[in-house]
Parts: sequence; C-alpha cells; structure tokens
Amino acid sequence: MNNDISCPVDFVLINENRVRLVASFVLLSGVAYIISGLSIIIIFLVIDFLLRSFNMGRYSLLAIIAGVLINWFKIKNKPVDQAPKRFAARIGLAFTSTIILLHLFQFGTGALALTIILCLFAALESFVGFCAGCHAYSIYHKLARKFSSSSQL
Repeated sequence: MNNDISCPVDFVLINENRVRLVASFVLLSGVAYIISGLSIIIIFLVIDFLLRSFNMGRYSLLAIIAGVLINWFKIKNKPVDQAPKRFAARIGLAFTSTIILLHLFQFGTGALALTIILCLFAALESFVGFCAGCHAYSIYHKLARKFSSSSQL
C-alpha cells in the first residue's frame, strides 16, 4: 500500500466529528438535488462551500447545524488540522460551481455525474473519515513538482 499522501497543514485544530457531520449534510443535500433537480440546493451548497473554503465557516449553515448537534448529543471533540478540510471544501466549491453551471446550461447528465462524485466523496468523509482532498492535494503537488522541474530544463 502506498502511503505517499501529503496534506496541507496550518496547525489550526477543528473537530473532525463536526466535519464528518457536515459531510453527511452535503451527502444528503446532493441526494436531494439528484432526486428533485432543484438548483437551489446546489446554489446553497456553493455558498456553504464558499464560506467554509475561505475561513468563514462560522457563517456556514451546515457547520452551525453540525455544531448544535455535536453539543446536543455531547459528541466528543476529535482534533484534526483544518487545512486539509479547507482544501477539500475548495474542491467541493469547484464541484458545486461546475454542477450549477452544467445545470443552468442544461447539461443534466454532466451535472448528475459530478453530483454523484460529490456524494461519493462526502459519503467517504462522513462514514469512514476518508479525505479525498488529501489525495487530490498529493496529486496536485506531484504534478506541480513535475511541471516546475521540467520548466527549469
């Protein structure tokens, strides 16, 4: 098994249980969009990912609801670095922005495919704590190193 995964780090800790709960809400929202086809659901996710991507998570409705449920059910804090989760939120922002554009330009199959992938990533995060963002970050860094070293030739 290859353990060559690197994640961004900023040494700011957040509650992984809260992150996983937010991911389950993203999953439910994605499924609701698939079933209903209502673009407002994806617009809501775009805004929520935007807030969480740029350190404004305190205004994210999904994060607020998750925080209330964490407190209500007295779910313990499980510290994790926020940088990989913020990077994953940026990927989610890219996905949902693309989904809404595909939806608006009536490319329903493309919007559906990306929504299914988004739901898969959200399910992996919420159920098993698998951060697809770390894997995407590792691939990004490998490609960046490859292109930067080839440009120096």
